[in-house]
Amino acid sequence: MTPTPNPPNPRVPYWRVWRDAEGISHQHQAWLENFELTHLAEGMVDIWRTPTQTETTGILFLHVVPGVTYDWHENPRPQWIVALSGRWFLETMDGHRVEMGPGELSFGGDQDCRCLDGKQGHRSGAVGNEPAVLMLVQVEQAPADPLVPA
Repeated sequence: MTPTPNPPNPRVPYWRVWRDAEGISHQHQAWLENFELTHLAEGMVDIWRTPTQTETTGILFLHVVPGVTYDWHENPRPQWIVALSGRWFLETMDGHRVEMGPGELSFGGDQDCRCLDGKQGHRSGAVGNEPAVLMLVQVEQAPADPLVPA
């Protein structure tokens, strides 16, 4: 298979959860855009990939039980959340609720939120009657995002 000459740089959407200067959690759609066209393996045509992220600190899996809402909590550390099966929701302190399914990404960066009217961080749970299975990839720091103040 011959690659397309000068293929466009891919953009992959994800939901970005973050804390503002007032300690309130929010989320918005962001984009992975730092792909580089590279030769990954012998015998393989060039492929788009992101730079290696060496700051990964752990990988774990969650089985989110349907019918249970996991009350207000913060992500324990910055982490990528990948839905593997089922559907789940995440609601931030600003009232924004997003539902996600298999293959959709979220980045949890709501550490150190303040408690406001009993809310701190986010709440989440499975959507529907099936459990949601999530893979969490914990990292040292959040990726750069121009919409999130430094």
